[in-house]
Amino acid sequence: MKTIFKILAYTIGLAIILLVCGIAFVNFTFPKVSPASELSIDHSPDRVARGAYLANHVTVCVDCHSTRDFSRFSGPLKPGTIGEGGDLFDQSMGFPGVFYARNITPVGISDYTDGELYRLITTGVTNEDRAMFPLMPYPYYGKMDKEDIYDIIAYIRTLDPIEREIPESKANFPVNIILKTIPKDGTPQMKPAKTDQVAYGAYLTNAASCMECHSPVDAQGTLLEGKDFSGGREFKFPDGSVVRSANLTQDIETGIGSWSETKFVGSFKQYLDPTYHSPKVQPGEFNTVMPWTMYGGMEEEDLKAIYAYFKTIDPIANQVTKFSPPSDSSD
Repeated sequence: MKTIFKILAYTIGLAIILLVCGIAFVNFTFPKVSPASELSIDHSPDRVARGAYLANHVTVCVDCHSTRDFSRFSGPLKPGTIGEGGDLFDQSMGFPGVFYARNITPVGISDYTDGELYRLITTGVTNEDRAMFPLMPYPYYGKMDKEDIYDIIAYIRTLDPIEREIPESKANFPVNIILKTIPKDGTPQMKPAKTDQVAYGAYLTNAASCMECHSPVDAQGTLLEGKDFSGGREFKFPDGSVVRSANLTQDIETGIGSWSETKFVGSFKQYLDPTYHSPKVQPGEFNTVMPWTMYGGMEEEDLKAIYAYFKTIDPIANQVTKFSPPSDSSD
């Protein structure tokens, strides 16, 4: 019996040593990305204008890096908060830790060079070599045309500076170790010509990270293989209600297979109607995290390109329950 206990003790001890060594290896070896490049991005009016368009209506950086008013439908931005950060994502929303969107006004990024910002946006690694939780969809941004990322950097450099200290984000164990292994060098691609509508639409769909929100995930938050764009990902509100993303595949019954181009574009543009005012939403009533007014500012030509790309997505049957009030939501 003593021999059995001795073997068990040795086994447990060895497992602990291996675990400690594994954690130490990850901590000292990762993240593995290339050093920040030497960049000096000009702030020409055209570059800043393009960056403003992307950051506000395509990549929607200002969605998370500003303060949204979820007492109103779709959480419109509160005036005077563009880029200040502070948006909280924590365990109550299904995240493995407590994460805050950073201040991306000139105050918040003053210690970053342009090269360090480019690396941060496209790999998720800070200028202190810390790996960010991929709440910011840097794997998608890493596939964008470098010039588009340069445009975004030029734009955020021109934002009104806002003094706001943001708490440090903290991931739960073992996610705080695992996330160090996620960043990798981006694989930038040339932006397709607008005349190649499907390819250009695919590029915009990646830039907008549509797949990230409109695909179901497992308990660890990993996208389910073979279920791309089929919807159903849950987003929890502080009151306990749950909204789920729509199925964007070409399934006729449960997706958008029956939608015309006019209906698709109109579903966004309706929020730019001068008569539209985001209505008040009471706790427990239907609301959405989809930033409709931001995406609604996308150029009609770009929305049509996204529609053309969506038409190439294979249909996946997935009936999504759009919204569950607090009494019906599950833990």
